[in-house]
Amino acid sequence: MTETPSFGHVAVVAPHALAAEAGREILVEGGNAIEAMIAMASVIAVVYPHMNAIGGDGFWVIRTPDGKVRSIEACGFAGAKATISRYRDKGYDAIPVRGPDAALTVAGAIGGWIEALELSKSLGGKMPLRELLKRAETHATEGAPISQSEGRYSIKERAEILGVPGFAAHFMGENGDQPKAGSIRKQPKLAAVFHQLARAGLADFYRGDIAREIAADLERVGSPVTRDDLRTYAARWREPLATRIPGATLYNNPPPTQGLASLILHGVFSRLDAPKAESFEHIHGLIEASKRAYAIRDRVVTDFDQMAVDPADYLTEARFAREAAAIRMDRAAAWPFASADGDTIWMGAVDKSGLAISFIQSIYWEYGSGVVLPQTGILWQNRGLAFSLDPKALNPLQPGRRPFHTLNTPLAVFDDGRVMSYGAMGGDGQPQFQAQIFFRAIRYGQSLGKAIDQPRFLFGKTWGKPSATLKLENRFDGHLIEKLDRAGHQIEMIDKPYADMFGHAGMLMLKPKGGVEAVHDPRSDGGALGL
Repeated sequence: MTETPSFGHVAVVAPHALAAEAGREILVEGGNAIEAMIAMASVIAVVYPHMNAIGGDGFWVIRTPDGKVRSIEACGFAGAKATISRYRDKGYDAIPVRGPDAALTVAGAIGGWIEALELSKSLGGKMPLRELLKRAETHATEGAPISQSEGRYSIKERAEILGVPGFAAHFMGENGDQPKAGSIRKQPKLAAVFHQLARAGLADFYRGDIAREIAADLERVGSPVTRDDLRTYAARWREPLATRIPGATLYNNPPPTQGLASLILHGVFSRLDAPKAESFEHIHGLIEASKRAYAIRDRVVTDFDQMAVDPADYLTEARFAREAAAIRMDRAAAWPFASADGDTIWMGAVDKSGLAISFIQSIYWEYGSGVVLPQTGILWQNRGLAFSLDPKALNPLQPGRRPFHTLNTPLAVFDDGRVMSYGAMGGDGQPQFQAQIFFRAIRYGQSLGKAIDQPRFLFGKTWGKPSATLKLENRFDGHLIEKLDRAGHQIEMIDKPYADMFGHAGMLMLKPKGGVEAVHDPRSDGGALGL
């Protein structure tokens, strides 16, 4: 897909077509971009469960029509019973990857919806909540086809998840086989949750009947998250991080996200001499800028309230110049740091008022903790894996503390008046994928469609791969691959074109005189729709 669809007034992008359709329908009915995003977020939580759920977290960056940019931190904190001693007493040396003990943080996603809808109302949004949630309820009640992306994921290769309470009954067939892509999955319990939320309000998830059922289920399966944890949770507005590159101001989420790493990567690469697209200097420069950004991230990023440094100190012209000067443009630097897995969905929306949204929602690993709550059918995240059982670590497990997040939602405002909402799923790879599509479009002048279609690289590990290799899609030029190899990059070729591991990305460009360009990733099941 190299075409770039153009629309007159509004557009949405999502990695699943049903979510994109939900957003477009809200815009057709007169809703704004926030209302469209709530409809999209609810639908994709039903139809893309290996990537996200209402039992997960979310983040927003929103540019309002007056030009103000703000962000929502909708990530949950560790439960009251989630102490290091609890896990040590149970014999753990690290947070378990699946099961009730992995389901240790509050789900914050719906808290973000609550805050976003309050902003929507202040901007004149009037769509009833029942209208925003009805498509999710319908897809859960009547059933929705299992996506190609989910169908490609082999559950049986992840034996640790099959024994988790509620998982097999919810996601495996009656004969124990994994349903194929295209098979219809109904989720009546989850449909009832959306029906109740539409009737009682989103806060019911934390302080109402739904909260009571969630808390009872979590206690029953053995999670350390309590009813009081749910009751006291609220998403928070944060001032977004911002930095300048030539011709634009870039925004992203502050800690505990890796938004800082994304901005550093963009800032450092913008200072490198790489004039030709798809050249060695282009690709090698992005890889090495990623390493500089990740090294800083891994030293400093933790819960926002626990940060020992000001993230803005790393987003200055002088800092970018120093990091760029440390990059050898003829040799790959060593990489000693660990990387983080993670799966998620990124979506974007813009409307005719100039309201623009970059949004992300996740349960961390594929299917999160694997715990499906018996009364509500809610799949719970395992974001607490980012915590350490070492009390001296940068991100130690503590009740009430928020874990490090690979999630982040970039947005760019250009000096010529254009606004770009863009992003990608992919755990540790998110900043890399963001920078690849951004600079292909902005620095090298490629169409949005071509920028998102081009082959991608991924440095480090993701999707359960522990190696720190440079993974390349097989569509890269052979001469470029040879140059990267000679420079010392440890290359791992991925034979499958358009592989999921290289992210499901999306881009929207709002033009100052009207008109929107929007593209979705051919690696996903998605769509870019508008009016």
